Amino acid sequence: MSSVAEPAAPGAPVPFVIDGQNVLPEKLFDVVSPATGEVVHQAAGATEEHVRLAVDSAAKAFESWKASQPRARRDILLKTAEVMRRRKEELGSYLVAETGAPRQWADFNVDAAAEFIVDVAGRILTLEGSVPSTKDEGTGALILKEPYGVVLGIAPWNAPYILGVRSILFPIAAGNTAILKGSELCPRTMWGIASAFHEGGLPAGVLNLLFHEPANAPAVTQALIADPAVKKINFTGSTAVGRIIGRLAGEHLKPVLLELGGKAPAIVWEDADLENAAVQCALGAFLNAGQICMSTERILVHKAVSARFEKALVGAIEHIFGPQGPAPVLINAAGVAKNRKLVQDAVAKGARVAYGDPEAVEAGAGAALRPVVVAGVTPAMDIYKTESFGPTVSLFEIETEEEALRLANDTEYGLSSAVFTEDLRRGLRLARGIETGAVHINSMTVHDEGTLPHGGAKASGYGRFNAALGLNEWVRTKSVTFKW
Repeated sequence: MSSVAEPAAPGAPVPFVIDGQNVLPEKLFDVVSPATGEVVHQAAGATEEHVRLAVDSAAKAFESWKASQPRARRDILLKTAEVMRRRKEELGSYLVAETGAPRQWADFNVDAAAEFIVDVAGRILTLEGSVPSTKDEGTGALILKEPYGVVLGIAPWNAPYILGVRSILFPIAAGNTAILKGSELCPRTMWGIASAFHEGGLPAGVLNLLFHEPANAPAVTQALIADPAVKKINFTGSTAVGRIIGRLAGEHLKPVLLELGGKAPAIVWEDADLENAAVQCALGAFLNAGQICMSTERILVHKAVSARFEKALVGAIEHIFGPQGPAPVLINAAGVAKNRKLVQDAVAKGARVAYGDPEAVEAGAGAALRPVVVAGVTPAMDIYKTESFGPTVSLFEIETEEEALRLANDTEYGLSSAVFTEDLRRGLRLARGIETGAVHINSMTVHDEGTLPHGGAKASGYGRFNAALGLNEWVRTKSVTFKW
């Protein structure tokens, strides 16, 4: 074993982190770069035995961590943010190597994660109970807020520093201990999170890290959720897996916070600033190759300006994501195949490709695909309701607010949305009618910041990350009464 705070050796196998130490078992699995198709390194594969060790470590650490002074927790988080910024080049290189993402996305991830940590650190001292009035004379009461205990955070690969940090940051800040079940697609990136927290001064056992090969996912996940010491779960990922997590948590009567998939709509009204709308929709649809749960997947354009907007959108895509650079890399070739199939189905049923060539073969390992815009989409097409989670976006024409809201809400998802109009009253009216956890007027659907609650409606999940609500998700109240 070695200290997790030490920098990783290039190419070395990626260990777990249990009780403040790197743990490398005999069982390893390959981690393959989607950009090259080559093995970048191997990673430790968890078994139920490692689950037991991680949970025991977190449960033991909770006894002292829950009693720690809020200021002490704050200072550790602030130091962790400093560590992440200082190690930005190193941490970003892990993300690029494992996911094929561009360096700009990696740097944004590290910067945003550090900002999240600073914001939450400043909020720790705001957690407080209350002294309510009571009905009986001579009786007083206190409402305390206490951490749950061991929390399980399950984070995905697409924005791993942001989402990995978020999954354990709020629980730890509130006095819980945590187990991070990181994605097997980017284990070194997830190890970087644990390493930064420990270098920042986090005591052993407060944060433990596991990952596993895909075949072991059901056994490891079930063991973690079923363990009596694990008191609450948060999961960020697909709606399909979220349903499984929710069911398992329900069987054990454990609360769960879910942030799941999306099919974000953007409404472009006839009075919109079309150049701004085009740029924001292009960014919202194609950042990180469309592999963001808040990605714009449907653009509902007023018929009076649809031709002008389409031209502006194509121009924006060419300028921002055009052929001058390498094609965006998805996490695997299956993502490319899924998006191609969605476009093929739409075209076969009458849609047209307004931009891009979904059949183009790009250099690399078959996981690259450039932006594609599909116009004339109807409910008969698979792309109408299926989350593409890739660089495809659909165009629709609308004429009334009622029609816009009907189309915007005609999906099982409800995470994020956007409205483009110069009439703020109309924008607010549409915002109230859209069934999503967030609506952004005159900016893209991809938006997440520490001061705003983040979460979805419908099949996009429930519960909220971020801001004061984010901390309160990870404490429960205890009522105490007393006689004078």
